[in-house]
Amino acid sequence: VQLLESGGGLVQPGGSLRLSCAASGFTFSNHAMSWVRQAPGKGPEGVSSINSGGGSTYYADSVKGRFTISRDNAKNTLYLQMNSLKPEDTALYYCARGYWKHEYWGQGTQVTVSS
Repeated sequence: VQLLESGGGLVQPGGSLRLSCAASGFTFSNHAMSWVRQAPGKGPEGVSSINSGGGSTYYADSVKGRFTISRDNAKNTLYLQMNSLKPEDTALYYCARGYWKHEYWGQGTQVTVSS
């Protein structure tokens, strides 16, 4: 199982970023996927999850209405569109396999929201 995140960076408050996660080594379309983040000095936080077909999603209250999770099963890729970013969204963002239980994690991509 390999999960490779990309798309992180430095953005000003109110800005947007789109994270991508390229999956390989397993049948992507058979598995729910998630984005999990970890801010400095804090524990991991489940940000958003999506079921295998894309018809069911979960968002943490902290990102609801600002982030959108999606997937392209033909491209084995998971996405996270992040709008109206806030400084408190600063964290290392991980792609993970699973909906509530995260079996495999990528290496993460850093998102920094600062003026």
